[in-house]
Amino acid sequence: MKRFSRYFISLIIIGVMIYLGLSYKLHLEKEASTTYIILPLIRFSFAFPIIIGILLRLPKLIIEIKEKKQWTFDWIKIVVIALPALFIAVSPFLTYTFIGQYFYFANELIVSQSTLLITIGGIIFGYVLLDSLIKDRENEIVIDP
Repeated sequence: MKRFSRYFISLIIIGVMIYLGLSYKLHLEKEASTTYIILPLIRFSFAFPIIIGILLRLPKLIIEIKEKKQWTFDWIKIVVIALPALFIAVSPFLTYTFIGQYFYFANELIVSQSTLLITIGGIIFGYVLLDSLIKDRENEIVIDP
């Protein structure tokens, strides 16, 4: 029952955060259509999926924190999975910076209006960021096949 309530509370918190975030995004879209200032909308559009990805991994991380072991960081997972996902998530924002002209892929994402790919990239980055925190396994017995 404790496990069920923990998952249920996590689901409620994530659901409320998604609802509030989407409401705020609609507010930013209305404001951007009125003032023609879209930079706050773009900032929120790449930050919000990252926050959701972090929230999706947070319940399991809290359970892992309760164990008394050393922590380490999985750099391979960050380099191979998280950095490309971060690039995809931040690519719309990069087009409005001085280095945006050098990233052809970022410009293509803006032109194609592929917000789903940008959202998925942000969620993956946020999730993998917390997932790459792992317990130190130097004292565990590992059998390689």
